[in-house]
Amino acid sequence: MHRIFMISDLQVPYHDEAAVAGVAQMIADIKTEDDTVVTVGDEQDFQTISKWAQGTELEFERSIGDDRDATRQVFRDLQIEHTIRSNHTDRLFQQISRRMPGLLGLPELELENFWGLDELGITHHPKGFEVAPNWLALHGDESGTSQNAGSTASGLSKKTGMNVVCGHTHRLGLVPYTTGIYGGHMNTMYGLEAGNLMDPLKVSYAKTFNWQQGFSILYVDGDNVYPVAVPIVNRSFVVEGDLYSW
Repeated sequence: MHRIFMISDLQVPYHDEAAVAGVAQMIADIKTEDDTVVTVGDEQDFQTISKWAQGTELEFERSIGDDRDATRQVFRDLQIEHTIRSNHTDRLFQQISRRMPGLLGLPELELENFWGLDELGITHHPKGFEVAPNWLALHGDESGTSQNAGSTASGLSKKTGMNVVCGHTHRLGLVPYTTGIYGGHMNTMYGLEAGNLMDPLKVSYAKTFNWQQGFSILYVDGDNVYPVAVPIVNRSFVVEGDLYSW
């Protein structure tokens, strides 16, 4: 059996540095060479080039280079091996194409090169990917979203016909959906939303929160996959019986 650690919605520089350090320590303690660490999007916020920044002081913050370097360090700390596309990281291409299309095709501004993923040994999946047998890793914005934790992922599971782990909602939840008749032909599909590792005190654009800090783990034994949502509660979490706190 091996583990797949699923991390979502860091949104550097709005990440919770203490929570990230705690998760990184846990991964360092228990990860084996067969285990994998995956992010399901929004690793960097790209706030200075968002459409919401246009015409504001945020556009002139000049922080994107520092944010990129901080994101790369988080990748190292968490031992990330796979990333996927997401709406926040799409901002790099979208803003170039809308406002300075003459820069399209410049290798340094392709997301993989901007982050230096080859150097970090990270594979980027532009459309998500099958992260485990019959389990899709998606960002979560591919269809409609729900305010109920786990329901966005469950909806994607019903539409794709596969189990789905995603982010985007900043929520942590596991929702099963079972079909069958008279106790036979039973089939259960899971939707798993992987939580977030943001610091809500750094988020000025949200006044109310229906978010849950946390991450998820897929335990894979052959074709069997056992999903686990790990909540962060009062600056602590438990994995496999061990408490991590800060």
